[in-house]
Formats: sequence, structure tokens, C-alpha cells
Amino acid sequence: MTMFEKREKGFEWGFVHDEDLKFKASARRDKLLGLWAAEKLGLSGAEAEAYANDLVVADLEEPGDDDVFRKIRKDFAAKGVAQSDHQIRRTMDQLLETAVRLVKAER
Repeated sequence: MTMFEKREKGFEWGFVHDEDLKFKASARRDKLLGLWAAEKLGLSGAEAEAYANDLVVADLEEPGDDDVFRKIRKDFAAKGVAQSDHQIRRTMDQLLETAVRLVKAER
């Protein structure tokens, strides 16, 4: 294998590693976010876990975070939960940072 091929493989591995980290962190964030939202919705125990799992699945509907945000926004509106769009997005960002730390700590 030439030096160029080794560098190419290294870049490919780095890309795959980064994408894997992003996917795992996003799924972990969605789970944490689902538990946060479930608490705001008055859910606990198995209901909260089910809601969090549903949120993880909802994130697979389309690229990006808008599908998750819309689900939470819709559910909060249906239950009369007072959280602004900014508060929801801020919580999403904070929990993503937490999720990245957790995923990295597991490696």
C-alpha cells in the first residue's frame, strides 16, 4: 500500500468515525430530550420511556433536527405546556453537548 493509499484510508476511517459519533450522539440526545419532554408532559415511568423512544424514531423521518422539534412543539401545544421555541431549541443544544460527552466517554 502506498503512502497516498494509507492517507486516503486514514481520512475515510476518520470520516466514518465522525459520522458514527454524530449518529450515536444524536440518538442519545433524542433519548435525553424525550425524557425531558415527557417530564414536562406529565409522563413518568414506562410512559416516559416510550415517549423518549418515540422521539428517537421521529428523528429518523428526515435529515436534521426539525422533525424532533416539530414533534415536541406539537405535543407541548396539545397538552398546554408553556415552553418557547427558543427554550426547546436551547435544551436540544444543551442535551446534544451532554450526549457527545457521554458517547465519547463510552469509547
